[in-house]
Amino acid sequence: MEVEVPSHFLCPISLQLMRDPVTLSTGITYDRESIETWLFSRKNTACPVTKQALSATDHHHLTPNHNLRRLIQSWCVLNASYGIERIPTPKPPVEAADVVKLINDARKYPNTQQKCLKRLKSIAASSERNRKHIGAAGAVVEFLAPIIMKGDDWRNVTEALFILHQLEASNSELKALINQNDEFVNSLLHVLRCGHAESRAFAVILLRNMYSVADPNQLTSAKLELFAEVVKLLRDQISHPASKAALKLLIELNPWGRNRIKAVMAGAVTVLVELLLETRERQSCELILNALDHLCRCAEGRAELLLHGGGLAIVSKKILRVSNAASDRGVRILGSVAKYSANSRVLGEMMEVGVVTKLCLVLQVDCSLKTKERAKEILRLHSRAWKNSPCIPAHLLYSYQS
Repeated sequence: MEVEVPSHFLCPISLQLMRDPVTLSTGITYDRESIETWLFSRKNTACPVTKQALSATDHHHLTPNHNLRRLIQSWCVLNASYGIERIPTPKPPVEAADVVKLINDARKYPNTQQKCLKRLKSIAASSERNRKHIGAAGAVVEFLAPIIMKGDDWRNVTEALFILHQLEASNSELKALINQNDEFVNSLLHVLRCGHAESRAFAVILLRNMYSVADPNQLTSAKLELFAEVVKLLRDQISHPASKAALKLLIELNPWGRNRIKAVMAGAVTVLVELLLETRERQSCELILNALDHLCRCAEGRAELLLHGGGLAIVSKKILRVSNAASDRGVRILGSVAKYSANSRVLGEMMEVGVVTKLCLVLQVDCSLKTKERAKEILRLHSRAWKNSPCIPAHLLYSYQS
């Protein structure tokens, strides 16, 4: 027999039985997890039901509806025979003052540091509101950074990285981390080199966030070791979020010529081509092609692409198969090769693996005007070398001869 849940026991957002009902100033009650996600993760400022603007109090303090919670718990007990589990009494939310005390105790009594980290991890993982209160406590990043830099206990390092990952440090906090005379970056490189999968994933995500707010001098002075570890992580494919962060980090670093050469020296081009051969997911393909586009703007990057037996073929294959953004990046890569690295062997390979056919197809299908113009320019540039090909309709190539 299916039990019908009373409608006033259901959260208006999730439409699920409320486990921790809280009431807003508008008089509407929601499950705490759902309304905190609405307020903090989605940055909404109005009541989901009434659409009324919420007060500052609602963002800092949600009023527990104890009476409704007790009614829900009693209803669960009465219907236990139908498989309804009793909802436990929720723990009170953590306040910023609790976090400050926890950190101060850990600093005062170093032997309690591991216990403090576990408690902070539990708090950070429990809810968006708790994460906000950890951030509001201040000095949390300053407390965690030395633990990571010391690096003498992998459990503590992993816990600290997890907490930083959950907190989503502010731009000012990220800048403070990257400004520590390379010491903090070096500690993260050590994690990438020696840590296990989870800590390596947190480390590369944090590095990507740090370099996204770095100044040009910090970006251009990135060490070869950084590129080597990022490429190794991409090769290992430890997790999708880690690979995504590593690709974004490469893109962040590679607008500068010296960084492109470092990335090529670290083996980035070969790894990116191999990933492109295996990847079908849209965003991953776009990121890989974006990174390859940057690297192919230097002679060393183009040379590595051409050395790979499947380099030109896989770039060409992704054009018109992923997205307009991916197609544009793919044509950009082919344009760099055609303009700066073309010789008779390369032009012959472009014909053999279907690059020229794909460029002609770009001109005929619905894609961006810029992509069409780039494809047209490549065809015009080498029309004499390709005009006698039996696999290409002659009128397409003759139309774009200079």
